[in-house]
Amino acid sequence: MAEEKKTKGPKLPKRQQKSHAGIDSRKLHTLDEAVKLIKARANAKFDETVEVAMNLGVDPKYPDQQVRGVVSLPNGTGRSARVAVFAKGAKAEEARAAGADIVGEQDLFERINGGTIDFDRLIATPDMMALVGRLGKVLGPRGLMPNPKVGTVTMDVKKAVADAKGGAVEFRVEKAGIVHAGVGKASFSEEQIRQNVKAFIDAVAKAKPTGAKGTFVKKVAISTTMGPGVRVDPLNATAQG
Repeated sequence: MAEEKKTKGPKLPKRQQKSHAGIDSRKLHTLDEAVKLIKARANAKFDETVEVAMNLGVDPKYPDQQVRGVVSLPNGTGRSARVAVFAKGAKAEEARAAGADIVGEQDLFERINGGTIDFDRLIATPDMMALVGRLGKVLGPRGLMPNPKVGTVTMDVKKAVADAKGGAVEFRVEKAGIVHAGVGKASFSEEQIRQNVKAFIDAVAKAKPTGAKGTFVKKVAISTTMGPGVRVDPLNATAQG
């Protein structure tokens, strides 16, 4: 019988081969160790985003196992978020004064409905939600629908805009029980990255829904945009400190 040929996967580019060298995908690291590893391997020609992915012990198809929230990162995200606000009158002026990039009513509705979505965060005052709700099919799939649970439906427009501009990150569990988000830049110091990652993990852990049974945070991994994923010991990641 002829010897079977071994199939090989696609070969990684040299830069990625270098960044992946020495990483054991099965090994669990402390958060400090993981941060050192991903920062040392961020060798792209641009400032890579630091990403966190968490596998949770929930089944999102059940309403009592939904995980959603927002966290203000202590060191920001490293990028300037574009913020749009649905508001009118004094609240519209408040939004502009707070630094909102786009403020409107029917004109903003038409803009979004026409396919122009040039913002990262959408905020609305409660009286505008009847109008905003009609954009559900456009905003929902993109995770941009305002929601009071994450502070994007509010009369405190000034604070909402300031939070969005200052590094607030929303999170929401996906179908496979995964939560992920960008939490900074590779150019941040190790301590800044550690603080941001810890703040995100803590916020997700505190958002444990009533229907979650057993282990809630099952797996945690961090990476940079072009770098390898490094697993973090969930017990260490959720410990105090």
